[in-house]
Amino acid sequence: MIQPAARTLYSLAMESATERGGARLDQLYAEAKQLVSYGANQLRAIATRYREAYADVLATLRLQREELEALATQPPDAGNEARRTSLQQALEATTAELGERQMEQAKLELVITHLERAWLFLQQGDGSLVAGDTFAEAPSDVQMRIIEAQESERRRLAQEVHDGPAQALTNAIFQVEFIERQLDRDPAGARAEIHYLRDLLRRELGDVRAFITQLRPPLLDEIGLYGAIRDQAGALESATGVSLDLQLAAPPEQLGDTQQTVVLRIVQEALQNVRRHASARHVRIATRTEGDGAWVLEIVDDGRGFDPDVVRDGANRSFGLRFMRERAELIGARLDVEARPSAGTRVCVTIPAGVDRR
Repeated sequence: MIQPAARTLYSLAMESATERGGARLDQLYAEAKQLVSYGANQLRAIATRYREAYADVLATLRLQREELEALATQPPDAGNEARRTSLQQALEATTAELGERQMEQAKLELVITHLERAWLFLQQGDGSLVAGDTFAEAPSDVQMRIIEAQESERRRLAQEVHDGPAQALTNAIFQVEFIERQLDRDPAGARAEIHYLRDLLRRELGDVRAFITQLRPPLLDEIGLYGAIRDQAGALESATGVSLDLQLAAPPEQLGDTQQTVVLRIVQEALQNVRRHASARHVRIATRTEGDGAWVLEIVDDGRGFDPDVVRDGANRSFGLRFMRERAELIGARLDVEARPSAGTRVCVTIPAGVDRR
């Protein structure tokens, strides 16, 4: 049994130990907050320098594009053609690099946001501060839609490569074998076949570059949504001779970055369908805002159209239609496709006024 005097000493010792333990815990908790705050501040400084370096690369891209445009106005000769080819390759490489750098920059910003929310959570204890709309926190059905959209895009690209460049390369191999047999018997005919092969490979090189553009669309932060749409329309016009009518009336700034990217992807896919399937003479791309504030994109061609029932049964075009529909759904938009055989196709995307326009 503890005597009164001993009990007093024991109580004092326990209180002192409790105070020391509490002070240590307070110190450790304060260190944790300080470390999170320091990490956020340091990462924010790095992100600022990253943006500055990104701007330097973007400036290089502008200079390359300006030089390429200047060369286009000069008389063609071997030197200019070589320089144009070199610039085109450099431009594609720089565009590809900027596409990856944009993704890295977005990751940095996301980590910074989470660190700042973590510090506020440690400081204030409000659980809502760490909630967000990141992929990891998205509801399971949304995660599945994103994964399905990604897989659909991979299947679509695989089908496009199979039907396009892969088939063309197979044909080119047969053509080379035929030319080998012709060289001794008919040199003039062999030369003609070589010219045909050269033209074939040039066309397919254009298709491969179009695939690259689809994978890494023109940088929206440099030429804007409408600049990127005009770029895609110009490429289709140059490749096919189709007449393009652009009626871009809706303010693009009403859309967020993600929405603009989806709109551009849908335009790309619709124009790809026109080039590969429609045999159209005229294409109209229009945007407008409706009375309820909805932002609308419409792409109409006068081509051969198609039977929606056949497409649903697995025709090649179904890959593109599914791609467009899934992308529209991910931003809360509605996609309507109207088509009849020999009566053209209409693709309409409607982004309601009430959806989150990030």
